[in-house]
Amino acid sequence: MLESKEGQRVPDVTFKTRQNDEWVAVTSEEVFAGKTVVVFALPGAFTPTCSSTHLPRYNELAPVLFAEGVDAIVCLSVNDTFVMNAWSADQHAENITFLPDGNGEFSAGMGMLVDKAEIGFGKRSWRYSMLVKDSTIEKMFIEPNTPGDPFEVSDADTMLKHINSNANLPKRVTLFSKPGCPHCHRAKKILTEKKFKYEEILLGEHGVTFSSLSAVSGQGTTPQVFIDGEHIGTADDLEKWLASNS
Repeated sequence: MLESKEGQRVPDVTFKTRQNDEWVAVTSEEVFAGKTVVVFALPGAFTPTCSSTHLPRYNELAPVLFAEGVDAIVCLSVNDTFVMNAWSADQHAENITFLPDGNGEFSAGMGMLVDKAEIGFGKRSWRYSMLVKDSTIEKMFIEPNTPGDPFEVSDADTMLKHINSNANLPKRVTLFSKPGCPHCHRAKKILTEKKFKYEEILLGEHGVTFSSLSAVSGQGTTPQVFIDGEHIGTADDLEKWLASNS
């Protein structure tokens, strides 16, 4: 039974981490004592939902969470430290602290260690998130106990809404570009100067072609900029949009 631990202290365990090619023991006290910490736990590094949605959105919203008084954002999984370090590097998740619960001790102490042997995973963490203040769990969002891998309530947006429902979300910017394009370079320079973080989709990589660009934007030229799902257009269009929305 997956039960909330709100009002209780986090399990007292020691995480076996690898930092700068050395073994470093990190205790629960070091992670949580005297701090406000957001934790999101998930079934496994490199798995689809974890890599495509759960982790990236926490990394994306991290500056907003930090501005709301959160000291650290922790991603926890029943994986060893080498796997977690490789996943961190692959995801470029510079705002997230990765904790390897390799033996499942923390997850077991939370009552969140579940058996996923039917898919060859063995014992893994159930997906959940929590807000911890000075080692005491203030709020938990536990995914429903249904078959599969539900992902409904442990997301970053739900956590941020709990902390401050009126917090300003960062713009979600997507840039379609191509190698060597001076107009693309200009668009990236504009976005950087305006402190917009952006996702770049490079034509010619991972099967993305000019046909893909045309299907999405209705245009065949680069760059094409989208902000919060709105099609802005070229670098010139971006400048006009910024001028009218400043």
